[in-house]
Amino acid sequence: MAAGRRTVAARVAAFLAAASLALVTGAAGAAQAEETPLRDLADRHGLRMGVAVSSHLLDNARYADIAATQYNSVTHENSLKWESVQPQRGQFNWSGADRLVDFAQANGQDVYGHTLVWHSQLPSWVSNGGFSGPELEQVMEEHISTTVGRYRGDIDYWDVVNEAFNEDGSFRDSVFHRTLGEGYIATALEMAHEADPNARLFINDYNVEGINAKSDGLYRLASSLLAQGVPLHGVGLQSHLIVGQVPSSMQANIQRFADLGLEVVITEVDIRTSTPASQQALQQQANDYRTVFEACLAVDGCGGVTVWGVADPHSWIPDTFPGQGAALPYDDNYQPKPAYWAMHEALGGGQTDPGPDPDPDPDPEPGDGSCDVDYTVVNQWGQGAVVDVTVRNTGDAAVNGWRLTWTQPSGERITNAWNATVSQSGSSVTAEGVSWNGTLAPGASTSFGFQLTHTGQAGTPSGFSLNGAACG
Repeated sequence: MAAGRRTVAARVAAFLAAASLALVTGAAGAAQAEETPLRDLADRHGLRMGVAVSSHLLDNARYADIAATQYNSVTHENSLKWESVQPQRGQFNWSGADRLVDFAQANGQDVYGHTLVWHSQLPSWVSNGGFSGPELEQVMEEHISTTVGRYRGDIDYWDVVNEAFNEDGSFRDSVFHRTLGEGYIATALEMAHEADPNARLFINDYNVEGINAKSDGLYRLASSLLAQGVPLHGVGLQSHLIVGQVPSSMQANIQRFADLGLEVVITEVDIRTSTPASQQALQQQANDYRTVFEACLAVDGCGGVTVWGVADPHSWIPDTFPGQGAALPYDDNYQPKPAYWAMHEALGGGQTDPGPDPDPDPDPEPGDGSCDVDYTVVNQWGQGAVVDVTVRNTGDAAVNGWRLTWTQPSGERITNAWNATVSQSGSSVTAEGVSWNGTLAPGASTSFGFQLTHTGQAGTPSGFSLNGAACG
């Protein structure tokens, strides 16, 4: 049996959870209209639409909902880095990494493992251990084989080596390069391949998005490794960019790596600006995100794009570049920015921002309240849960000012909601449409969501009625 964490039964359960989630669309922030999520658009192109996720932030319902509904791939932002996984030799901590893998499997997502060998976020017992060459190779082997082996079959993509180059294309001075020379990169790839022969293995770096001295160094290394038969399957272009400064040679650079037979992935894109961001800067940022996506889409060997964080409040940028930020597609209030709609449009989703209905029905009929309801628990932990509700008008007339009522299971309290106004008295709950979704045409549906507390397991509600008429 493989050393991975999952059984066949668990995989089936994950598939069923993903199928259930697929019934719910648009609840993660397309607040002005029901829109096809980014992940569904990316699926049409065969792309991974990814996001970096911090496991501890999954307790934030809005954060978790966006990560689940908009993205078909997740990357561990920090919980798979060496200092997190193995802070002391032989003492492994899997809690954060496991939680994100569980989240991904429950939501039908790929997992991109980040990262195995890196000079930064490295525990001092490795960086200052004074190991000889053979000893350091043994340390690497223990870490890589244990980590990749644990997630064999669960994590299919790995940043095996991260940030190996200086800006001039020479190799970075790290404990690995000082002790083992540039051969440490091939050694790490071979160790990862042995731990999981089916995983796809990448080298990842920043400031290599365009054709320059640093990306030339990466290109030379990739060519050499392939010539040696080393198991290298792709390169990651991090793409921590500045508004207005997307390299003009980005598509050509992606193409030259793809021409080597490698998969190219945009692994960590964010596009920062001075804060507070002006409307002009946000529009340029949207244009820049579109340019990045178009560069990937133009090359058959580009496997996808990952944004480095769910929303601006949790971005690494302000702490590292004071006075800069606003780098992600969702703002401080978890609302989609122009950058989101640019991504949406680049993936074939239509107009950049749907806005209000340009030709609303001025006087719709009240309707008879006939409906179907899908009530889905999309995420659950401890004594909390996130729920998405989709209500469909099955009557033959529009419902103007819809109001959905139901009975919540005993002990459950709704704490906050989005895309509807939700109130609760005892076990009786009422949800009412808001300005952008208050009318349901015949056959139309809308989705809203909320967070609740429970006493151990979220239950099943009963007695759904739309404007006083029982739902089917």
